Amino acid sequence: MNNEYSIIDNDLYKDYDYLYSLLNHTLEHEKVNNAIFSIIFVEDEEIHRINKEYRHVDRVTDVISFAFEDSDDILYNDIRVLGDIYICIPQMKRQAISYGHSEKRELSFLAVHGLLHLLGYDHMNEQDEKVMFELQELMLDDENIKR
Repeated sequence: MNNEYSIIDNDLYKDYDYLYSLLNHTLEHEKVNNAIFSIIFVEDEEIHRINKEYRHVDRVTDVISFAFEDSDDILYNDIRVLGDIYICIPQMKRQAISYGHSEKRELSFLAVHGLLHLLGYDHMNEQDEKVMFELQELMLDDENIKR
């Protein structure tokens, strides 16, 4: 597997080394090779702006994915360019408290959720949501990231 990705923390969150193992596991599980993507940590204001501008939703959200490919057979120099994942760190922290689990669990969930969106998964209907959320839970369980 030859995938590359970067996590741009913007000095918002430093404790995320565990994400590399989780993301690699997810990519291996989904048989993704030669792909690149980025995860960018942002503040409330930035995710609000992005959500309003691109999704026309005027509020803060937790994660937004921008998939760069419409199908997985488009390659640039034999590399899949998956896209970008924006994670709102203050919202992640609030949700961890609200859901009663660790920040590690919440950040992991959001990272896998965003990556699965880049890989074409969605939750627009009940059946797709079931598939996507079961896969998210499997990836977290496999990496022993518990509630």
